[in-house]
Amino acid sequence: MQDLHGSIKYVRALSPAANNNLGTTPLVSAIIDLQGARGCEFAIITGALTDTDAVYAVTMDDGAASNLSDAAAVTSEATGLIGTLAGAGFTFAHDNVTRKVGYAGNKRYVRLTITPTTTADNGDSPIAVIAALWMMKGPQS
Repeated sequence: MQDLHGSIKYVRALSPAANNNLGTTPLVSAIIDLQGARGCEFAIITGALTDTDAVYAVTMDDGAASNLSDAAAVTSEATGLIGTLAGAGFTFAHDNVTRKVGYAGNKRYVRLTITPTTTADNGDSPIAVIAALWMMKGPQS
């Protein structure tokens, strides 16, 4: 029986950070190279979300170019989405939660974007503490 530890590779997607006055500036993940992998899962981890009206929408892109200059939106199971983008999103009320969405499409490169909307200006207070991680299922080289 293959153990979980040996079958998953973890890649930093968004470094943990307190994003002050994020406004509507998107948080764009690192692009993941899926060569040798059989798919991936994206995990979003929230900390304190101090804005009282923020909504965070999640989108996914894939492509064959390493810089995703050919990026296409991944929006359904037919285009490789596992789960839902709406289910990966969150609001100001979701302090200290995790969200996930997966990819099993046929493109080599994938990225996720988290876009806040309706955020108020909270001065120097962190609006959002967010981190994210890509998990690829093996085998990897």
